Amino acid sequence: MNRSLPGVTTYAQSPNHRCAARPRPGTHPREAIRAATVMERPPKVRRVQKQEEHRTLSKPPIPLAYLVTFTCYGARLHGDESGSVDRSHNIPGTPLLSPNPLRVVSEKKRAKQKPYRMDAHIRSLVLQAIQEVCSHRGWTLFAAQVRNQHIHLVVAAEDDPEKILHDVKAYTSRVLNLAGLGDTSKHKWTRHGSTRYLWKPEQVGAAIHYVVREQGEPMAVWEHPERSP
Repeated sequence: MNRSLPGVTTYAQSPNHRCAARPRPGTHPREAIRAATVMERPPKVRRVQKQEEHRTLSKPPIPLAYLVTFTCYGARLHGDESGSVDRSHNIPGTPLLSPNPLRVVSEKKRAKQKPYRMDAHIRSLVLQAIQEVCSHRGWTLFAAQVRNQHIHLVVAAEDDPEKILHDVKAYTSRVLNLAGLGDTSKHKWTRHGSTRYLWKPEQVGAAIHYVVREQGEPMAVWEHPERSP
């Protein structure tokens, strides 16, 4: 005799199913209903739910903001006397790379074109493009400065800093190409850049100060009215 709880459909009621959500003796009716509901979910649905739960639990924490820096193609070669940074020397206020003429010569030999520089008109367009892409992506831009051969920005976003770096480069290049400024076949930016995680409000404030007030004579500069989160 096949007994089941009222309103509960089990696999035992269908000859096409091999297993049934039969309540064990002494099982509370509410637990039996929950077990039957789980058994009724297709295996694919249960697998997708587990994958979503895993992604949620494994998602890394998001910092308050990022300090993103990248340079024009051929500018600030590693080891240059004017100062340069790499992944091990990219913290504001810390020493830059030591001059290394041999490294500079090596990088110049590998260059595929002349260094790219930005005049005042280009710097203005690039700054506007940075503001536009941040607004479009839903990022909060706290500060930005476009120099002759490099760009700094402090931005808060849920996306990875590598995506921020990629999207900003792509959008600014598109704006300059549409404006007819420069050869579209030439590189404008270096391949990589610096992405610094800012976890504390004081770090965000220090990064904003560095971008806006510690770059020498101001060029194309923007600072958020609220300054920090």
